[in-house]
Amino acid sequence: MMNELYNKRILELTAQIDRIGRLQDADAEAVAVSKLCGSKISVTLKFQDGVVTDFAHEVEACALGQASAAVMARDIIGASADELRHVGAQMRAMLTQNADCPTDSERGGRWSALEVLSPVRDFKNRQASVLLTFDAVEDCLRQLGV
Repeated sequence: MMNELYNKRILELTAQIDRIGRLQDADAEAVAVSKLCGSKISVTLKFQDGVVTDFAHEVEACALGQASAAVMARDIIGASADELRHVGAQMRAMLTQNADCPTDSERGGRWSALEVLSPVRDFKNRQASVLLTFDAVEDCLRQLGV
């Protein structure tokens, strides 16, 4: 079961994590911390004309949290607030209600890489780390009032 959880694709995503750091001129910033495991993600983003135009993050998380953050960093630019809330809700449903993986078929399957995290369904104590990046981004959206 653990081999399925920490599979090759998850480890590849952690090696490919992009947009590390902070934006100095960010429109919003947020930090999300897992009380269960201590994982932490800090997010800064720029938002203009209804979409995210720039994003950076600092990630101190396990491989699962890093993989989730890597997908966020890869797919967030150009995403609207509604899309980001929707994918966050889909991730929570995928992990806790056995729902389908998030994907945006209108944009060539953006977010579909999150499917690699579906085995986390069976490990409730790992779910918070996977969701940190969504929690932080949604906090930024609340701050922006969008």
